[in-house]
Amino acid sequence: MKEFKIKDEYIKLGQLLKAAGLAENGVIAKEMILEGKAYVNGEADLRRGRKVCPGDIVSCEGEEIKVI
Repeated sequence: MKEFKIKDEYIKLGQLLKAAGLAENGVIAKEMILEGKAYVNGEADLRRGRKVCPGDIVSCEGEEIKVI
């Protein structure tokens, strides 16, 4: 599991997928989310703007990221 440190209180799910290298760009991140490939704390989330906070675990296409 990789760790991803954020500077603010939260990061949006789509932004996290791009910043962590799970999606090449925003369009691909959006498609991944809408297709139900992104999970936050084990639950699929179809909202690109979902707020991801420290302690949350995001998984997508076999990769897991813990937000710190």
